[in-house]
Amino acid sequence: MDLDPVFRAIADPTRRRLVEELAERDGQTLFELNVRMIHWHGASLSRQALSKHLLLLEEAGLVRTEWRWRSKHHFLERAPLRRLRDLWLQPITEPSSEQEQSRDEDRADERAGR
Repeated sequence: MDLDPVFRAIADPTRRRLVEELAERDGQTLFELNVRMIHWHGASLSRQALSKHLLLLEEAGLVRTEWRWRSKHHFLERAPLRRLRDLWLQPITEPSSEQEQSRDEDRADERAGR
């Protein structure tokens, strides 16, 4: 599983804010997201710039779009974020008890000069 597209997508602070906005209120249109970004975050983005950010999030699998009548709605896809957590963050932040024990033994060996 390649996590690089997800990391690239969330590397930008504007895109992280968009993810947060969609997590808070899913199914927003470009116009709604633009208004919320300006009002809540003080971001002065054009709709074209915002659209490009949403496209990058969509390419990374973090956003799904759906046409409803004449409006395009954006939905957060949480599965890539869960994979990121499970495959990369969790092993680093919460090592298993076996890893902890092995690490403790390695440290004991280092202290003993072995």
